Amino acid sequence: METLINNLQKEIAGLQDRKEILSHIISLLDLTTLEGTDNDERIKALCAKALSFGQHNLPLPAAVCVYPPFVKLAKQLLAGSGVHVASVAGAFPSGQLPLHLRVNECKYVVEQGADEVDMVISRGVFLAGNQQVLVDEVAAMKEACGSVHLKVILETGELVTADHIRLASELAISGGADFIKTSTGKVQPAATPEAMAEMLHVISAHFKNTGVKIGIKPAGGISTPDQALLYYLLVKNICGDAWLNNKLFRIGASRLADGILAEVTAK
Repeated sequence: METLINNLQKEIAGLQDRKEILSHIISLLDLTTLEGTDNDERIKALCAKALSFGQHNLPLPAAVCVYPPFVKLAKQLLAGSGVHVASVAGAFPSGQLPLHLRVNECKYVVEQGADEVDMVISRGVFLAGNQQVLVDEVAAMKEACGSVHLKVILETGELVTADHIRLASELAISGGADFIKTSTGKVQPAATPEAMAEMLHVISAHFKNTGVKIGIKPAGGISTPDQALLYYLLVKNICGDAWLNNKLFRIGASRLADGILAEVTAK
């Protein structure tokens, strides 16, 4: 794993089509604000930022990701643009709430118009050895989502070991996850290439065994173009080119878009 990551970091240094790839990465972004200080004005600014990429003849981001109270507003602001609205749900970021209340929050954001839901697993229960709870909670949230895509956040920084990350990935997929996601961005470490690689290997094995493609989303602490390129190349090398689109690959970020925009528009 370490050898692969080191080799990809060297590859980034010599990329001939760097700007082209970075432009494509814009279309994979979930522009995100998940702060206690979020308000209508901040959501308006985030949605305006998402739409502004078109002014540079660049692709628009895949989605904006917001807290539940702002789903309806974001949906109105992005109407007709093709940019999806994602919402966290299910007692984000801790997941520490009875399941029926977490499910109700999921139903609420779907009713408000969310195109995608990002939920967190119950890490404490999982780490205590109760694997079935993880499967059951994902299944319950997926049922509440209906046709809305469900991204399942593992919070890999709290799972710590590669074995736990692989097992949680497998259980989330068996529960019905459309995507598996590294982190909430509220725990350190957040996304890491090592955790991402473990998750990608599970996704690759699942596809080989079933023919079903599961999506992947690293999130948390991804703020530079080089970091984004490393995750992009990890997906390409482990799962293949078929995953290099926003149906199967997202990057959750709040600061990354500015760095990419500055680089791809530089003379």
